[in-house]
Amino acid sequence: MNHRKSTRSAWNFIVAGAAGGLALLASPASASEGGSTIYLLGSGGPAAAVLPPVEGLYVDDTFYYYAGDISADRSLVVGGNVVLGLDATIVAQFTTALWVPSTNFLGGTLALGGTVPLAAPMVKVFDVVTGPAGEFSASRRDSTLTLGDPLVNASLGWTWDTLHIAASGFVNIPVGHYREDQLANISFHRWAADASLAASLHDPKSGWDLSAKAGVTFNGKNDYTDYDSGNDFHLEAAVEKTFSPKFSAGVLGYYYNQISGDSGPGAVLGPNEGEVGALGVTAAYNTILGRSPASFRVRVLKEFNATRRLEGTSAMVSVSLPLKMNLPPHAAE
Repeated sequence: MNHRKSTRSAWNFIVAGAAGGLALLASPASASEGGSTIYLLGSGGPAAAVLPPVEGLYVDDTFYYYAGDISADRSLVVGGNVVLGLDATIVAQFTTALWVPSTNFLGGTLALGGTVPLAAPMVKVFDVVTGPAGEFSASRRDSTLTLGDPLVNASLGWTWDTLHIAASGFVNIPVGHYREDQLANISFHRWAADASLAASLHDPKSGWDLSAKAGVTFNGKNDYTDYDSGNDFHLEAAVEKTFSPKFSAGVLGYYYNQISGDSGPGAVLGPNEGEVGALGVTAAYNTILGRSPASFRVRVLKEFNATRRLEGTSAMVSVSLPLKMNLPPHAAE
């Protein structure tokens, strides 16, 4: 009986670690150019610093929905167009593969991964003030289904009893499908890199998880639009309670602020430094699929007090599970 309990606890910890680690690395997409940021706001959440405690290969599929707008008396530069007012809806899938080659690299766990986004952005603008044709036009709609820029990710985390600390980063590689002069894009067509630090007080005995994550995204220049986006700061926090080995729920939020202004010939509206906050709820369901642990997580967040960027609501549904784990013999029994 004790052996079964210890095995179940080990599986639960692997589930939490795999889900937390994949959330830490699955960071692409949603002010710089277009009032958007490459870092996926709200992806930090519970167990943000908890990496998988077992070497192996893991996968995460995150289904993302965002609907937001900016009022008709506010302007943005989108795809080289200066527009007044904008409604945007994004339906996307972010697939992340995570490889944990070592749980004892510099005294911690090393995780390496990559993310590929597939998205269907749908955009409506009230007026196009200037564009490639240099003409004023009335409302326009644009939509597409396209592959975005892939990202490569890396993370290194350490654990001391219930305290987890993780440093992570990603690089956005501008090789996705970029639609020149169009309003709807998921590719950013610029190099970018993000550096983040996360901390989690993750206590399986009490069932509480308190997590926070902060980072900076360093943006490059879109050579087609001559738009050099400023750098972004993001801060996330979450509190979650585990109510059973299978179910947990909590609250989460984020704060985003562009800390340096946009520049270049394409930044015709000036620095355009955006800011927004958000609050929401999250819940997770842990289970065993065959002999493998799996975690399903839902996040819903509502933005508020947006400045010079969209304000809206986002929802994420994530499925995290291992493809292969190098388990110790006793853990697999």
